[in-house]
Amino acid sequence: MSPHNNVEIIDEVYIKRCIQLAALGSGFTAPNPMVGSVLVYKNKIIGEGYHQIYGQAHAEVNCINSVADEDKSFINQSTLYVSLEPCAHFGKTPPCADLILKYNIPRVVIGCLDPFVEVQGRGIEKLVNAGIKVTTGILEKDCLELNKRFITFQLKKRPFIVLKWAETANHFIGNNNDERLLISNKLTNKLIHKWRSEEAAILVGTKTALKDNPSLNNRLWYGKQPIRLVIDKQLEIPITHYLLNKEQQTIVFNYLIDSEELNLHYYQLNKEKELLQQILDACYKLNIQSILVEGGNKTLQTFIEAGIWDEARIITNKELTITDGIVAPMLTNAVITNEINIASDHIMYFKNYA
Repeated sequence: MSPHNNVEIIDEVYIKRCIQLAALGSGFTAPNPMVGSVLVYKNKIIGEGYHQIYGQAHAEVNCINSVADEDKSFINQSTLYVSLEPCAHFGKTPPCADLILKYNIPRVVIGCLDPFVEVQGRGIEKLVNAGIKVTTGILEKDCLELNKRFITFQLKKRPFIVLKWAETANHFIGNNNDERLLISNKLTNKLIHKWRSEEAAILVGTKTALKDNPSLNNRLWYGKQPIRLVIDKQLEIPITHYLLNKEQQTIVFNYLIDSEELNLHYYQLNKEKELLQQILDACYKLNIQSILVEGGNKTLQTFIEAGIWDEARIITNKELTITDGIVAPMLTNAVITNEINIASDHIMYFKNYA
C-alpha cells in the first residue's frame, strides 16, 4: 500500500469522527450547517468540538478551545480536520479561517466545500494563500449528506422537503367522516416527534388542521420545537384550535391578511400566483431550511406532482384496515433507501431520484 493511501485512510478516520461530532448538533444549528472538527498531533486527538447551537461558537473554535494546557504547544504542529470548509466571513462569529492562521496550524483536511455564497471556496483560498497545506474531498459524499438541508437551501433556494404520512394496510390515511383515524402506534409516534425535532418547520393543510386539531409539536421527544406552517387560504381555522395558541412560532399562509404578533404570523399570499412556489419563496425569505410535510392527502400530492420533495417516509400499519376512507397519496420518482419495522408499523424511507 502506498504512503498516499495510508494518509488518505487516516484522514478518513478523523473526518468520520468529525461527522459523528457534527451530528450531535442536529436540530440546534439551523440555519447554520452541522460541523465537527478534530485536532490531531502524531496520530493522537488532542482536541475536538462541534457547532452546538446557532449563533454560538463554530466547531473549529470549540475544537481548539478543548485542547488541554499541556498540549497547547503542539497546536502549530498538528492537523486540523473539519467536515465543512472553514468560514472566511464575519457572521454571528469571526471567520474560522482567521483562527487557523492565528494558531499557525500547518495542515487542514476538509470533508466538503461550503456552498454558502459568503464562503464558496474563500476559506480554502485564504488558507492556501497563507501557505497552509489543504486537503479536500475526504468522505465528501458523507459530509454532503450530513448537511443535505443546508446544501439544498443554498443551492436550490428552497427548504429541504420531507414528506410523511401514515396509512392503513389497504392504503387509506383517514376516515371520510370527521372521526380521527389513529394509524401509527405509540413507539412510532415517538419517532415521528424525533423527526419533528430535526426539521425547521412542519406543514399541514386546512382540512388536516380542521379535522385533527393537531398541536404539531414534539412533546414526545426533546429539542427545538418546529415552526408550525399551515395553509389556510380563507382563514377557516377557529382561533380556539391548538395551531393558533401562540405556544410556538406559527405561520398561517392565507389570501386575506398580513399581520404579525407574538408567535403568530398571518402571511398573505397572492391568489393570482402559484400557491406552492409562493410558500417555498416565503420560507426561503424567512430562512426556514427544512419542512416536514405531514399532510393531508391534497397537500402531500401537490408536493409530489410538482416534484418538489427530497425525502419521504411512509408508515404502514400492517394490522389495520378500513373499508373506505381517504386514499393515501401516490409517490412517484421514488427510490427506497431504508425500511424498518416497529411492532405493527412498517416504515419505508424514500429519496426523490428525479
